[in-house]
Amino acid sequence: MTTAGFRAERRTIADDFVAANRYLEAQGWTDGLPVIPPTEALVGDMLKHTRRAPDEVLGRIEPLQGTVTVEKIAANAVMAGCLPEYFPVVLASVRAVLQPQFHVGSTSVTTGGAAPVIIVNGPIARRLGINAGTACFGGNVKPNGTIGRALRLVMRNVGGARPDGMEKSTQAWPGKLGVCFAENEARSPWEPLSVERGVPRGTSAVTVVAVRGIYALTEGTQTTGRGVIETLVAALRYPASPIYHQMKGRIPVIVALGPEHAQEIARDGVDRRALRETLFERARLPVRALKDRGYYRPGAWPADVDESNPDALVPMVASADDFMIVVAGGDGRHSAWMPAWNVCRGATEPIEEVCGGNV
Repeated sequence: MTTAGFRAERRTIADDFVAANRYLEAQGWTDGLPVIPPTEALVGDMLKHTRRAPDEVLGRIEPLQGTVTVEKIAANAVMAGCLPEYFPVVLASVRAVLQPQFHVGSTSVTTGGAAPVIIVNGPIARRLGINAGTACFGGNVKPNGTIGRALRLVMRNVGGARPDGMEKSTQAWPGKLGVCFAENEARSPWEPLSVERGVPRGTSAVTVVAVRGIYALTEGTQTTGRGVIETLVAALRYPASPIYHQMKGRIPVIVALGPEHAQEIARDGVDRRALRETLFERARLPVRALKDRGYYRPGAWPADVDESNPDALVPMVASADDFMIVVAGGDGRHSAWMPAWNVCRGATEPIEEVCGGNV
């Protein structure tokens, strides 16, 4: 979608970092942390890393239908602390959440506290130093922290998802500040997530999913991949997760395996497809654990689930393909899973690079 004439508004403010931050905070344009004031020069440096025009309109972002332009995204990337070379990743992430299957408006206003998680694949992750290893979910690395934050600022400042307005999370979670990590392709026994989702090998891409939180699991005693899978299945049997009541919309679950767990599973001859099938068949809960609880409503489950039978097993997702397997993290026998929000199916976008990339 391209429409000229949508240049971002200019304002003149004090040439002082503290004063500028106080002004931006008073306008409601920050997330509670200090920001880099988005001067024309800094925004211009960001825009050098795309061939798209500053006033190109990428769409409108819910809940308030803000007009998303390349220049506005660049301004929020500056405020988040991104280096200019990070901008192609930020731009792709915004394009991903604008896809209809992401449902960005619902993600922003749900009381369930969903927040976008950005998974980066391809050469750009290594070139920019996006952390795929130790502490990859926790920020503390500039590209991870600032790229995730930039997307959240766009959702807040352009889309209107602010706690004093349309943001309605009952409690939320720290992912509301931003979560971005790279897949640990160097230690993964399988093809990259992006390739599995249709992006050509060697092309950098982002996959963005709105999730409710990160649920950690540990398996440091079992010595086989089959044993790790048993523990993973047990961790997924979580009655309090609304995912068991919302799978009909093809809502995914991210399973983020630590490299050691992934390699142990692969050594037992289990590939990504077989792992997804196993999780689909075994990560189930009986009707008695789910009926009349959480978000239960009649007809929410597949037709082959007999709701009158308390022992009938309810699958976590509608299809084995709805388990999104990614390898991430460093040393240590830990993994995690992340259930997506009610209507978010996630979205993948190739990253457009001006130099050394795909453009």
